[in-house]
Amino acid sequence: MLRDGNVNDLEPLLERPLSARSLVASLLLRTRPPRMRGSRLVQWCGLFGVAEGTTRVALSRMVDRGELRAHDGVYELAGRVHGRKVAQDWSIDPVLSPWRGAWRVAVVAPGPREATERAALRGGMRRLHCAPLREGVWTRPDNLPRASAPAESWKTVDAQCVWWSGRPDDDPAALAAELFDSARWSQRAAVLTQLLIVVTRALADADDGALADGFVTGAAALAHIRADPLLPHELVVEHASNDELRRAYRRYEKEYASALRSWFVRH
Repeated sequence: MLRDGNVNDLEPLLERPLSARSLVASLLLRTRPPRMRGSRLVQWCGLFGVAEGTTRVALSRMVDRGELRAHDGVYELAGRVHGRKVAQDWSIDPVLSPWRGAWRVAVVAPGPREATERAALRGGMRRLHCAPLREGVWTRPDNLPRASAPAESWKTVDAQCVWWSGRPDDDPAALAAELFDSARWSQRAAVLTQLLIVVTRALADADDGALADGFVTGAAALAHIRADPLLPHELVVEHASNDELRRAYRRYEKEYASALRSWFVRH
């Protein structure tokens, strides 16, 4: 639980530290349309103790990497980061394909690979919600459309793997539990749901502490939603945590957008 409104209490819930780049990318990914004036992005990062110069350097580097476009002082998501927005939005309101018992199996193609390629493949497979069955073999139930993952992830995986379809001889529910540990995901989802409820209520005041804590909690919840293995209903023991976290996040997102607009007006 939050202690005295300190944003650092929730940083362990995030996948990465609150750098200027992650603050800018996360905010714009959650903004419609995903663009904002540089002066506001500087204000925003300042809320988390990031100096203006540090933010300006981060913005410049993001432009150089093709992650942002800049025009007349306005920055807009671009490139790979922007490409992730579609999959992120889909993960909040997912529509799963009907499951008829088949599993997809990706087998790494033979031949040497650089360490960077292997790392990219692991990241791509995570975004495709696949689990490693053994070295060089990844799998999951065949119930996800391509919209569930960014196009760049599909491109990375398809370049290194060949795909097969099949069915396990053993109990598929036991295999899914072993590979994806959905029970652990649900436990963490329940914790994040309660945290979201707390910070959403606090957003009514829209003060600096509530806004910062709310952002960190929301980012952690969104990262967890995106990590949902999205298993077929037939293979999941409990569905309530999935639904409750997404409902809490949608309520939070609406309240946070309103609080953020009010905060920018005051500042």
